[in-house]
Amino acid sequence: MLARWEKRLSTQGQATDGWLLLATFSLLLVGWIMVTSASSEIATSLTGNPYYFSIRHGVFVLCSVVLGLVALCIPLERWRSWGPGLLLLGIVLLIAVLLIGDEVNGSKRWIPLGFANIQASEVAKFCLIVYFADYLQRYLPEVRRDWGAFLRPFVVLGVYVALLIFEPDYGAVVVIGSCMMGMLLMSGAPLGRFGLVMIVVVVAGGLLAVAEPYRLERITSFANPWADQYSSGYQLTQALIAFGRGHWLGLGLGNSVQKLFYLPEAHTDFVFAVLAEELGLIGAVSVVCLFALLVFRGLRIGRKAELRGWAFSAYLCYGISLVFGAQAFINIAVSTGMLPTKGLTLPLLSYGGSSLAVSSVMVALLLRVDAEMRAKTRATQAARQAKKQERGER
Repeated sequence: MLARWEKRLSTQGQATDGWLLLATFSLLLVGWIMVTSASSEIATSLTGNPYYFSIRHGVFVLCSVVLGLVALCIPLERWRSWGPGLLLLGIVLLIAVLLIGDEVNGSKRWIPLGFANIQASEVAKFCLIVYFADYLQRYLPEVRRDWGAFLRPFVVLGVYVALLIFEPDYGAVVVIGSCMMGMLLMSGAPLGRFGLVMIVVVVAGGLLAVAEPYRLERITSFANPWADQYSSGYQLTQALIAFGRGHWLGLGLGNSVQKLFYLPEAHTDFVFAVLAEELGLIGAVSVVCLFALLVFRGLRIGRKAELRGWAFSAYLCYGISLVFGAQAFINIAVSTGMLPTKGLTLPLLSYGGSSLAVSSVMVALLLRVDAEMRAKTRATQAARQAKKQERGER
C-alpha cells in the first residue's frame, strides 16, 4: 500500500520525501516542547526566567531549519568536491577545541565564539561522513578487493578517534566508529576483514575502558546502579525512577518530578527520561518510532541511489542514517540503563545548537538526494514522452 501511495505521489509531482519531513519536524517539535518542560526549574534557578532555555532552543531550531534550507540548495556534486576540505576542517576543529575549548565536567568539547559555542565533534562527524562517501565512490572496487584500500579509511578514522579521546568524548568515538564500519559493510567489503577489525576494536575498547578508574567505575555502576545510588549510580537511578513514574500514559506534560533538580542534565543528555516520565510508555515508544521512520527513510533513499549507480549519494545517505540510528540508540540505551552513562545528545530533541544544526544539515542532504533522483526521474519520463509524441507525429 505504501509503495502504491508513493508512486501516486510521484506521478503528481511530489518534490521530496513527505515521511522524512514528517519524522524530522515531529522530532523537532517534540524536542522543543520537552526542553521547555525539562528546563523550566533549572532555568528559573539560574536566570529567574523559566523559559530561558526554551527561548534559546527555539532560536536554535529556527536557525537550524534555515541552515538546512541553505544546505538543501547546494548540489550534491559540490558537496562531493568539498569532501577533502571538510575532512581537514574536522581535524582543525578537533585540534582547536583541545587548545582553546572550554572545559566542562572535565571535558573540552566546545569552542567558544562569544554568541554561541560549537561542539567540535558534531561538526567533525558530519565532515567525516561526506569525505568517506566520496572515498567510497572513488575507490569502491579497490575497497572490495584490496586490503590497502580497505584499511586506508581506518587511518583517517584513527586520527579523529585519537583527537576525540584527548577531549575526551567517547560517545562520539563510538558513534563515528560505528558509522564508518557500517558504511564499509554496506559497500560490500568482505565480511572476513570485518571480523579481524572487530577483534582489534573490541580489544582496544576493553583496554580504554579499564585504563582510567572513572571509566571502570561507570561500567561497574551501570551493571548495578542501585549499589551506589547516591554516587556513581546517581544519574542512572534517577533516570530509571523517571521511567518508573511514567507508567503507560505519564504524569502529564510539565508534571515531571525528576526534573526538580533530581535528574542532572534533564534537558540535554537525559531529556528522553523526562519525556518518558511525562508522556509515559506510549509517548516514549512514539518517539522511538519517529526515529525508526527517519532512519528507514534515509536508508531507503540511499538504496534507491545505489540502484541508480549514484555511489556518493548512496553512501552519504547510509552514513547519515547510521549516525542518526546509532546516536539515538545509544542515548536511549543510556537513559534506560542498557549502556554505561555517556554524554551524548539525542538528535533533534536534546538542547544544544551544534547538534540541531548538524542534524538539520544531514536531513537536508537526505532530502537533496531524494529531490535530485525525483528530478532525474521526471526528466527521463518527460524525454520518453517527447519521443513518443515525436514518433506519433511521424
